[in-house]
Amino acid sequence: MTKPEHVRKTLAPFGETVTVCSIDLRVGGNYHFVFVTNDGAECSFRGTYSHVEPPTGTVATWLFEGWPNAEAVESMDLREAHGVTTLTWTMAFRDKIGRDHMTTYDGIEANLDNMEDLLTSLLDHGSSAAR
Repeated sequence: MTKPEHVRKTLAPFGETVTVCSIDLRVGGNYHFVFVTNDGAECSFRGTYSHVEPPTGTVATWLFEGWPNAEAVESMDLREAHGVTTLTWTMAFRDKIGRDHMTTYDGIEANLDNMEDLLTSLLDHGSSAAR
């Protein structure tokens, strides 16, 4: 979620081309992600980190430039208990209109599926390297 080489593989929900992936992972640092859909539309996301606690979490502003009125604060928190890591991902929109707009889009579920695939491949690669 914080390394460009990994975000590039998980950000574009349906296999679109990622053209920008910059992360300045520090309080006050910015991120900017852009992917281009198959029909040529650019999807640009940006924000500023207000809390960074490696490796367990971040808080940042969130803006999709295609929905300028749907600004939010995005929090990601990883917690391990009994050998299982749980991700809690929260988006707090400034108003109901922004939240309602976001909940009609299915890209987040696809992003999380992409993340699961990447994590599985990294675990599989690690297991092979240990042999």
